[in-house]
Amino acid sequence: MLLDAPPANTLKGKRDRAILATLLYHGLRREELCRLQVKDLQQRSGVQHLCIHGKREKIRFLPMHPMAQRLIDEYLEAAGHRDDQKGPLFRPVNNNITGTLDKPLGPQAVYTCIIRKYGKETGILASVNGFCVHSLRSTAATNALEHGSDIGKVQEWLGHANVSTTRLYDRRKSRPEESPTFRVKY
Repeated sequence: MLLDAPPANTLKGKRDRAILATLLYHGLRREELCRLQVKDLQQRSGVQHLCIHGKREKIRFLPMHPMAQRLIDEYLEAAGHRDDQKGPLFRPVNNNITGTLDKPLGPQAVYTCIIRKYGKETGILASVNGFCVHSLRSTAATNALEHGSDIGKVQEWLGHANVSTTRLYDRRKSRPEESPTFRVKY
């Protein structure tokens, strides 16, 4: 629902779909997303990757999910800044104060103008207590683990220094249907 919430026929909608897909398919922190530059879209071994500049200046390369890649390509085509390699990947679509659009989108704007906005439109904000950008990171990690990813690989993917941090993101154990309560029989 969240990925389909932004309109597909406007520049803002294309950008917001690309941002949501990048967060949901790659488990990025919002600061990592905001730091992305066009040059961070790189071919490695014939596969498109994102070069992520994480905490403590750690760099990691994540293979791009085809859906995120398609949505980023659509956004870059519409925005027209694909050739600005040193420029920010995700930018404001309007700026009523200075008019400058060649700056990175800020972390607070990602939260307020994208996550909260579309979370409210889809009803997710009302039904999920504490819904935020980090919720998408946790969802991506849990989704990867549910579909057979090794927790060590998810740790690398998220850029965690310790696997115990990654375990905090694993929501598989918090599903009510998995509770021993439903295994008790008399």
